[in-house]
Amino acid sequence: MTNKLNIYDKILFPVVTEKSTNMSELNKVTFKVPQNSNKKSLKKSIEKLFKVNVTKINIVNKKTRLKVSRGKKIKKKGYKKAIITLKKGQNIDLTTGL
Repeated sequence: MTNKLNIYDKILFPVVTEKSTNMSELNKVTFKVPQNSNKKSLKKSIEKLFKVNVTKINIVNKKTRLKVSRGKKIKKKGYKKAIITLKKGQNIDLTTGL
């Protein structure tokens, strides 16, 4: 039970934007991940969870920044996202859920 929980904790949710949808044609899927995650653990958990072969993982770290809205400063929280490249011919269907 705890092993399954660790696998699900590695991925917070998929990032569904226009850019990430266009990248799905290139066998790439984007997920928002926790700040303390690394490439090796992400690869293991994605391969077990979705039963696909991962060839490459790129991690992007978005920093916390200030945004001015209606004259007030608002802090936009930073996050980490992982762009996962799958083996040719494989894909992950994000509409079915986990």
